[in-house]
Parts: sequence; C-alpha cells; structure tokens
Amino acid sequence: MDKGLHFTICVVTTALLLRDSSQAGEENDPEALAVPKSGFDSRGAAEGLPTLTVTTILEDPYVMVRGAELEGYCMDLLRALAGMLRFQYRVKVVGDGQYGAVAAGGNWSGMVGEVLRREADIAVAPLTVTSAREEVVSFTTPFLQTGIGILLRKDTASQEMSFFHFLSPFSKETWTALLFAYLLTCLCLFLVARLSPCEWNEPKNEENHFTFLNSLWFGAGALALQGATPRPQALSVRVIAVVWWLFTLALLAAYIANFTALLSSGSEQLPIQTFEDLVKQRNLEFGTLEGSSTFYYFKNSKNPIHQMIYEYMEKRREHVLVKTYQEAVQRVMDSNYAFIGESISQDLAAARHCNLIRAPEVIGARGFGIATTQASPWTKPLSIAVLKLRESGDLDYLRNKWWESSCLRHSRDRWGPLEPPALGGLFLTLGIGLALGVLAALAELSSSSRRTAAHTKKSCCSVFTEEICTRLRIKGAARQSQDTSGKANA
Repeated sequence: MDKGLHFTICVVTTALLLRDSSQAGEENDPEALAVPKSGFDSRGAAEGLPTLTVTTILEDPYVMVRGAELEGYCMDLLRALAGMLRFQYRVKVVGDGQYGAVAAGGNWSGMVGEVLRREADIAVAPLTVTSAREEVVSFTTPFLQTGIGILLRKDTASQEMSFFHFLSPFSKETWTALLFAYLLTCLCLFLVARLSPCEWNEPKNEENHFTFLNSLWFGAGALALQGATPRPQALSVRVIAVVWWLFTLALLAAYIANFTALLSSGSEQLPIQTFEDLVKQRNLEFGTLEGSSTFYYFKNSKNPIHQMIYEYMEKRREHVLVKTYQEAVQRVMDSNYAFIGESISQDLAAARHCNLIRAPEVIGARGFGIATTQASPWTKPLSIAVLKLRESGDLDYLRNKWWESSCLRHSRDRWGPLEPPALGGLFLTLGIGLALGVLAALAELSSSSRRTAAHTKKSCCSVFTEEICTRLRIKGAARQSQDTSGKANA
C-alpha cells in the first residue's frame, strides 16, 4: 500500500514539473506572445473555441511590447474582434520585420508571405490594402483610413520670415477694424471735449486743449501704454479715455500672446506644401520604407511628379530608403531628410515630437485591413465585425486613445491670425463706451445750458443750440479774432 502511494505521489510531482516547464518555455518565446484577458483562453479551451495564429509587426502605436505582453491599437482591435466572434488567438511578431512585398523569385515576404504559407491565419497590423496583395490574400473592410504624406522637421521646412511678419498675429480685416476704431475714438474725444462745459467753461475766452491732433496723440499714447497730455477733466471725456485704455490693454494682450505663439511654434507657411514642391527643392533628401506599398505606389503611378519621386528613390535606394518606421522618424529629426509614408502614422509622429510637422497634401487614399488566406471562412465575419465596431464608435475611440498628443504645441492647423469676430466683444465694449461718453457730454452741456437759460431769461433749446455752435466753431472764431487784432496792430 505504501509503495502504491509513493508511486502516485511521484507521478503527480513529475506531471506538475512538466507542466511548469512547458508554461515557462511558452512565456520566454520572443516570437509568440499569448494575450490572455479575463480568463478568455481558459474559458475558450473549455468551450472548444477555435484558436487563430495572428501575425503582426512592431510599430508604435499599433503593436508595442510592454513587459511580457503586447499592447496597442491593433491589440485592442484584435481583443474586440475575438470577443465578438468567439475565438482564441496566439500573436506572433513577423520574422523578417516586413509588411509584405514580392521578392525576386516571386515569393512574398513579411506578413503577407506568412499568411500565404499558412504560418499565420490572419495578419492584424497597419497593412495597406493594395491590388497586388489582394491577388494573393483576402482583406477585410479597412479599419483605418489613411494616405501618403510628407513628414518634415520644422526648422528644415520653415522659410524665412517676411519683412512684415510682425503683422501676422492679426488678419488684414482686424488691422483695418483697429485703425477705424482708433480714428473713431479720437474723433469722439475731440467732439466730446469741445461739447463738455467741464472741459472749458468759457469757449469765447478759453482755448480747448483737446484739438484733433492732440486727441490723436492721446489715443496713440494709450496704445503704447504711456500717459499723454492733455489730461481729461470732464466726466464724459474720462469715460471715453477709460474705455479706450481697457480696449488697448486687452488688444495688446491678444497681440503679444498670438505673436509669441507664432514665434515659438515656427508655424510660418511651409515652402513644401505638395509633392511637386518636394521634387523642386534641393535642400532635403526624401525616401520611404523599403518594400512598402508607398514605394510601389510611386513605382506604378503614371503621374510625372510621382515618377520623378520614384526615380530619385530608386537611384539612391541604398541611401534614402529606410528599414523601419522608427528609423525614418529618427532620421527626419536628425538630418535634412523628408519621409514619405502613411499620413496617419505621420500624424502620430507630429503629435509625439514637437519639432515635426506633416505637409498639407495627402495623396493615394487607402486603408489598413486584416489579411486572411483566400477563401478563408473568417474573412466575411471579420469584415462585418469591423463594420459593427465602426458603427458603434469603438474604432473612433481607439483612434483617439492611441493618437492622443503628448506635446503641447500650436501647429498651423490650430493657429491663425485673429479675425474680427474673435475680438467682437472688445469692439462692442468700445462702441458702448463711446456712446456713453457722447451722451454724458450732451448731458453736461444740457445742464449748463439750463442754468444759462435761467440766468439770461432765454429758452433752454436756443441756449443749447448756441452753445453747440459756439463750441464747434470756436477755433475758427479765435483765428479770425487773432487775425483782426494782428492787422490792427500793424
């Protein structure tokens, strides 16, 4: 009995050791990383769910290694598809690190080759759907839309600032509105100062210091945050002066903030806006990923500009073609190099690195799809599942999650000269202040006219009209009196 018990214990111990050794070997395999979530694998094995071998490629943010697991956009997508279609999966990184292209002997490399050789059931990666690949494998509905763009470094792509670059923070319409506001305010200062009896009591004997030129000088001093004579004494003139000071203070704050953002972001107009601009310039080298769909797009294109780009890259392929996307981004950052590639990946690079920017033009609209073997029973279910994820907004959520910018910057698509509507409240406040100043001046003049009318036994309206005419014509009358006295003395 003791021998039987001893034999049973030995058998159980040996089985447990073999099981632990098998699990350790699977975890240390660098080419295959299982991604269990919420006990999915064990439950799938118990329920007899099918297991798919998935090939992918390491590229940020689609697939990245984090500890002993893989994570990224494609891993989240794969997990969602597995939950919808009820299958297990085993993820392996492509052996040659390629996406998929035809070699000299007619064999396919990369993830497409592994699907063709049935080393993998599906390929979930940023794999572009092309006609050549569609001939040998099947693709699902694209889960991401992209195109071909140009990735540049800002200091190599920016042109010299124009001579009047200091005018850039405001648009032409805004500058015109500011000039009109300045002239209108100075005119109101001039009129209100002449109408208000508090600014001068006896128009026939005194001289008003708020001439039109002095009013212009007063307004210009406020724009420079400097005090300027003459100093206002009447309440009506002070109301207009205070409103103008507040207006100029807010205006200068907006100008300085926008001009600082303009200088710090280097958001001058890029001299390289299109692929034609890239071909014409001689300062930057340009290339793409070797064996990528982008390279073959230019090779097969009939567009003369695209043919020139392909001939340039073909002649210098050893020097301008790069092996990986990370190498391309690093080369753009370190040298005078422009990278031609997927625009969606370039948007990520520009979000992660503040000194990079993507040129506006995007060509060759295409999509990323899941590759399967031809006549695979998984092609249609995967396409339907991708469409459901798109309709439910899950794909947009994943896009925002993994493309979130970690760089605080003002790019040209976010920055622009301030238009008049952006300062509409400021102009409205100035207009209300000017109206209040004019009304206050009329009230002061009306009060003075009533006192004069009561003293001289005249009607208030006639005295009010005489006061206005006297104050508005006092400069000309003073000159006539001075000329007359000068002639008499002569």
